[in-house]
Amino acid sequence: MSLHAPAVVMDNGTGLTKLGFAGNDSPSFVFPTAIATSGGGVSNRRSTMPNYVIGDEAIAKADGSNYALSYPIRHGMIENWDQMERFWESSIFKYLRCEPEDHRFLLTEPPLNAPENREMTAEIMFETFNCAGLYIAVQAVLALAASWTSSKVVGQPLTGTVIDSGDGVTHVIAVAEGYVIGSSIKHIPIAGRDITSFIQGMLRDRGEAETSLRTAERIKQEYCYVSPNIVNEFKRFDQEPDRFKKYVAELANGRSVKVDVGYERFMAPEIFFSPEIATSDYLTPLPEVVDTVVQGSPMDVRKGLYKNIVLSGGSTMFKDFGRRLQRDIKKLVDERIHKSERLTGGKSSGVEVQVISHKRQRNAVWFGGSLLAQTPEFKNYCYTKQDYDEYGPGIVRQFSLFNVN
Repeated sequence: MSLHAPAVVMDNGTGLTKLGFAGNDSPSFVFPTAIATSGGGVSNRRSTMPNYVIGDEAIAKADGSNYALSYPIRHGMIENWDQMERFWESSIFKYLRCEPEDHRFLLTEPPLNAPENREMTAEIMFETFNCAGLYIAVQAVLALAASWTSSKVVGQPLTGTVIDSGDGVTHVIAVAEGYVIGSSIKHIPIAGRDITSFIQGMLRDRGEAETSLRTAERIKQEYCYVSPNIVNEFKRFDQEPDRFKKYVAELANGRSVKVDVGYERFMAPEIFFSPEIATSDYLTPLPEVVDTVVQGSPMDVRKGLYKNIVLSGGSTMFKDFGRRLQRDIKKLVDERIHKSERLTGGKSSGVEVQVISHKRQRNAVWFGGSLLAQTPEFKNYCYTKQDYDEYGPGIVRQFSLFNVN
């Protein structure tokens, strides 16, 4: 192994995978966590190489061909290990074009990932790819590290509340001194895919000519924002027609069509704050979930959790998302404090509520991994192939907490 070979940082999410080398500001590759197989597919890990492709190529191949499209990760958890191994294989050799025995690897995992999943990951990374070293980090802790780039953050705190919202699921996680408070984690079944579907539904209801998911996705990325008050926003749209936009959608046959973009610009992200407009199955607004997570944590860390609410993932990138979230959480906290003051007759010193937005937010988990894996100490926290051979896969059930100070 080269002494100077940078670590590989791999963030495999439900919707997107982000690959790159430690020390870089952004991942070298971002593509869908998808695999398309033809013929017999991926039958078992010791079979001959099947005909398969991953990422954008997989989605393209699956459109009108004999390839079967699969997503090996569901709700953040790996569900198909055979496909995941093939996915990693292409990621390493086709995209990164590196020899795994020359690099240490930092992989990410969702909160409360099963220990058996860590062991399976270690088995594949060491036995199949013979990687030089392995560290598996909880996504929320990496997102906290990424927030250090914000001017609002003083020092390198590893206490905070992480709101990680990607394509498939939104997690709200409390982290105290680098350790996830497992008992207070909340999962919200609203994320980027739901917002895209909501936009698609609004376009269809309005009778737009082009209502594909791709068109809805582009509208979400280019036009949507969070409003402070949707009633007032409706009035502004009615009074200012120029707020309606024309989106030019490219069709598969080479033609283009104009799509009116209206109320969905602010209505779609509003489902985080008023989920009842999209579903009757889940009705708790995101600010209430965040407040519940903090209140369910030990009392001595609550102020730190309110003061450092960190946003992570593409679905937190809407304009004014952080501002609205901070306002709504602050309102809940102040109401509780005022009620307590009335009951006790005492005077509270108040609680600071701060939501952290920063320029690394979209790729926060990957960037946090890049930040930590470039440090000289990183190699000391990795397990090596020698460790694995001597002690077995059980060694990865517990990783030492990264000392960043």
